[in-house]
Amino acid sequence: MTKLSQLDEIEQQSSQHPILIFKHSTRCSISRMALKNFEREFGLQHDIKPYFLDLLEHRDISNEIANRFQVQHQSPQLLLIQNGNAVYNASHSDIDAEQLKKFV
Repeated sequence: MTKLSQLDEIEQQSSQHPILIFKHSTRCSISRMALKNFEREFGLQHDIKPYFLDLLEHRDISNEIANRFQVQHQSPQLLLIQNGNAVYNASHSDIDAEQLKKFV
């Protein structure tokens, strides 16, 4: 994600299929480990459109995600958006592909 306008697209698309947002700090080893573990465990074989957000480059987008989807900002953080709402979010060691699969 690189533009605030993508959040409008995400809200619209989320009525068609689930949207996954992974918020990641590229300087944080915990964030890097959470992302690698999630990618290995989940894969994207599901009907989910993924978005990746570099928090260091786009903090404004991260702030708007927190505001728009009514979640507290965390890093790393995983959100699942369906029908314009965050139906699942987790951060740090709570990011668990098996838990997410229950919502898809």
